[in-house]
Amino acid sequence: MYGRIIVAVDLEHVDQAKTLVKRAGTLLDAGGEMRLVHVLEEVPSFIAAQLPRDTQERRRAEAMVELKALTDPAAGLRVVEDVRYGAASGQIMQAAEDSNADLIMIASHKPGLGDYFIGSTAARVVRHATCSVLIQR
Repeated sequence: MYGRIIVAVDLEHVDQAKTLVKRAGTLLDAGGEMRLVHVLEEVPSFIAAQLPRDTQERRRAEAMVELKALTDPAAGLRVVEDVRYGAASGQIMQAAEDSNADLIMIASHKPGLGDYFIGSTAARVVRHATCSVLIQR
């Protein structure tokens, strides 16, 4: 069905991530690529100055390990782990553009009052993505 799928992964919600990855595996064409994208928030410079120099690299390495654990190598899928820094919605859409994705898959929580004023990451991706978006609840 899809040759290149971006799966937006929030590592704070691993169960949702596992569900998304499993579903993406069923939608992926043979020989297709699944890209697991996790976005780390940038640490403000005034805080980063107080942290050990390797903090960002350790955060990235930990995220890569957690992303790799979401897939089963025996499944034979081509999976790429991608950890980025910045605003989640923008980085997810940039990953889709960079890889020429056919589909972005993202989990969403049930909207609350705050989502009507600010907008959730999933809502921003749906509004601005240039490819199809699948929202998993």
